[in-house]
Amino acid sequence: MAEKIKVGIIGCGGIANGKHLPALQKESRVEIIAFCDIIEERAQQAKEQFGTPDAKVYTDYRQMLQNPAIQTVHVLTPNRMHAPCTIDALHAGKHVLCEKPMAKTASDARKMVQAAQETGNILTIGYQNRFRKDARYLKALTDRGDLGEIYFAKAHAVRRRAVPTWGVFTNEYEQGGGSLIDIGTHALDLTLWMMDNYRPKAVMGTAFKKLGKIPHNGNAWGDWDIEQFSVEDSAFGYITMQNGAAIFLESSWALNTMDADEAKTTLCGTKAGADMRDGLRINTCDMDTLTTIRPALDGEGVAFFDASKQPEPADLECACFYDAVIDGKPLIVKPEQALVVTEILEAIYQSSQTGKAVYFE
Repeated sequence: MAEKIKVGIIGCGGIANGKHLPALQKESRVEIIAFCDIIEERAQQAKEQFGTPDAKVYTDYRQMLQNPAIQTVHVLTPNRMHAPCTIDALHAGKHVLCEKPMAKTASDARKMVQAAQETGNILTIGYQNRFRKDARYLKALTDRGDLGEIYFAKAHAVRRRAVPTWGVFTNEYEQGGGSLIDIGTHALDLTLWMMDNYRPKAVMGTAFKKLGKIPHNGNAWGDWDIEQFSVEDSAFGYITMQNGAAIFLESSWALNTMDADEAKTTLCGTKAGADMRDGLRINTCDMDTLTTIRPALDGEGVAFFDASKQPEPADLECACFYDAVIDGKPLIVKPEQALVVTEILEAIYQSSQTGKAVYFE
């Protein structure tokens, strides 16, 4: 057997334990030999559950990066640290999978792309929703041209009441924002990817801080700390592209609406449309009749088939990264694409602050 890829983890909190470490545990080509967290106990706990017996524990990621045995690094920190950890890891000769969003600011994201280009090391961003079965199917349709020219789209990331109450999600300094940068980023990434359009022209946006200071609001994870809630609870953006296409982005952690949907997209093309609002639906006109197509993505009617046993998107994301590292296969999420997502999110925040549109060159 080929020698296993040696992995280092920076950040051992919720996203590490809930997504990346379980996925790595299923990946037979790797072993985790280093864990870093500013809270040593978290790194130690992660090591005991997911690491090799002799795995090292660190509280300073720079010290961890000095370990020459480490070949890949997963950056799983709050958003503020995505860029410094990633850039330092790339310059230390490591390949990097960084959790979404790419960075807190567009400037930091551009520096990450530059570091990957300068070092020649692999960088990808954790937009795992691209690996969902419905997303992969719809992407194949759009690439084949079934929808024609996609000239209008909606990116959906709306929760009625689901503010994350753990970690630093509601801390603007650490995260850079709230619902928009947390879940709006997934919906926008899916939409741009389906459209294969990464050339924004102008952005107009509004972010609201309306419900974050109101206690006892029926939140899915219990009451949030109103004293620590320094980010928006909802945000909306209208994006025009260089080719004339338009995108409406809606995001919320808390909004008085019954129309909730998350990490989904609606696409309108010249030949057909598609949405994910009630399963994947393709709408078109066939023989002068409006027609809706619902792909059987869950294997309906197939004996002895359990759709729940299919690989999780996080597992496929992890496998794609190591396919690129080991075999040189193409990435599904390219850093240049993730950069555009961050640039648009930042423009929505900027537009909300100034009340003016933000224009791209």
